[in-house]
This record gives sequence, structure tokens and C-alpha cells, in this order.
Amino acid sequence: MAGAAIEVHNVSRHFQLGAEDIWAVKDVSLSVEPGEFLALVGRSGSGKTTLMNMIGGLDKPTEGEVYLDGERVDLMNEKQLNQMRRKTLGVIFQSFGLLPLLSAQENVELPLRISGYGPIERGKRASRVLDMVGLGRRRDHRPYELSGGEQQRVAIARALATEPRLILADEPTGELDSATAVAVFGLLRQLAVSEGITILTCTHDRLVMEQADRIEELADGRLLEKDSQQVWQRVSSRERSPFAAHVEDSETAVPQQRFSSLIGADASVFKRDDEDDDDDGSHGRDGNGSGPASHEQLEEEEEEDVNRWARPQ
Repeated sequence: MAGAAIEVHNVSRHFQLGAEDIWAVKDVSLSVEPGEFLALVGRSGSGKTTLMNMIGGLDKPTEGEVYLDGERVDLMNEKQLNQMRRKTLGVIFQSFGLLPLLSAQENVELPLRISGYGPIERGKRASRVLDMVGLGRRRDHRPYELSGGEQQRVAIARALATEPRLILADEPTGELDSATAVAVFGLLRQLAVSEGITILTCTHDRLVMEQADRIEELADGRLLEKDSQQVWQRVSSRERSPFAAHVEDSETAVPQQRFSSLIGADASVFKRDDEDDDDDGSHGRDGNGSGPASHEQLEEEEEEDVNRWARPQ
């Protein structure tokens, strides 16, 4: 599969709000290579989503030209846009956008049904992409039976089902914890490398920025030059929280992930000076060498907990 090539030439988007002129995007030019993972960053209201919507044909520019694989997206009629979205484009939403009464399998099959695929082909494709994102055994579960990270992976599988060449992701980690966000975008990064899919995402998430091939910043609707960019420089200069999952440096194309039992935290910051001494069993559960709790001790503690939280008589 070859990724889609994006060309944006001097694009602007103007809105009239009463007597006020608002330029959501102003004279933006941008090129994205096939298979590239590009992150658009900037403050809220900087024009990221508006620019992405124009690339995906969900909005039309007031001025300028938008090309997808050499075709003018801004000149397409509704029928042509629908065809492009069904065959070329996959969209991942921040709030997942899953239908609550449908199973994971049925949610993934929905765009295939709309695109006209028969039931056998729909089933095969849906099963393949669910296996690809590690949810083959959860295919019959409905969204409320899945965790946030699993729901986002279903959304990714749905976006991949039609074998798109371009994926647009608008703040896809906004409702995920840091460890799940790293896992989800690690998966997307791997797909960009292995499947050659072009990925364009709007994000405020440092974890996503770290995995992108390139970062472009918007401010007041304009694309900033490299030496004027502030968001990534400010984010990368901050000390990382010990509770935040992160991606280690790697020479491989796909970043390596490191998680601990603390939901993605770097456990090394919690290491005690005497931790190496624990291996000989000299430290018990209370640190005084008393050893593991006996069955009787556990029962006593359980009874104390029951009494502590019992309703007053």
C-alpha cells in the first residue's frame, strides 16, 4: 500500500462573524510525503482542525488549492468527495465515534457496508484489522465493555478497514492515559512504516509529537517557520513527569515502548537505596524483617477493614 501525497498551496479559510472577519487559516502552504507521519501543533484556535478538514474535503478553502495524490480536493463535488473518503481516507476521532449498540466487529464493518462490500468480504477485512490492533478476541464486545484504549484501537481498526492511503487523526489521545496513548500511537507509527500509510494528526500531546516524523506549528492561522516554532520547543524543554509513559530513543524505525506497573511510569525514580537487599528476603512486608503475613494476620486485617467501614449503629 502506498501512502497518499498531500500538497497545500496558499490556502486560506475566512469566516464572517457579524461585522468581524475571522481568518481561521491564512496563506498556508504545506507538503506531506507518502508514508510520512506529520503532527500539527499549536494553541487551541490556531487553525489546526480547519486545515485538516480542508485536506479531508470536510471544508473548502476560501482561497488556495488542496491536492491529494495530484487531484484537486477543493474542486471535487460531493459525489467525488464521498468516493475519496471511502477509498483513500480514514478518520480517527478524539471521542472514538463508535456506535454503542454495535459490537467492535460491527463498528469496523460499518464503513465497509457503506462502501458496498458484501458480507463475506466485510467480515474478512474487519477480522483482519481487529487482529492487527490486538482485539481479535474482543470482536463481539460492545464499546461500553471495552476500555478507553481498546475503544480507540477499534476506531483505528475502523479507519484501516477500507485500506486508506491517508489517516487523519484529530486529537486522538485526548481521552487516553499516557501509557495507552503511547501504545495507540506506537501502533499508528508502526502502521505508517509497515503499510506505508500517510498519517496527519492534530495534537497537544508530547507523546504524539515524540513519535512523529515531522512537527509543524500553526499560530493565528499561519504556518510558522522552524526558528519561530515555540510549542514543541517549550514542551520538549520541560522535565518529564515520572508518571508519564515515554518512548525510548531507538535506532529502529519503530520507537520502543517502556511501561511499568504504574501505568506507564518510570519506576526507577521510586527505587529505594536498600532495594538490592530485598532479594535475600530479609525485608518483610513492613520493612522490619518479619516476613510475609500469615493467614491469621490477613484475616485480622480484613476484619479490621470491615469494622472500619461498617455503617454506625
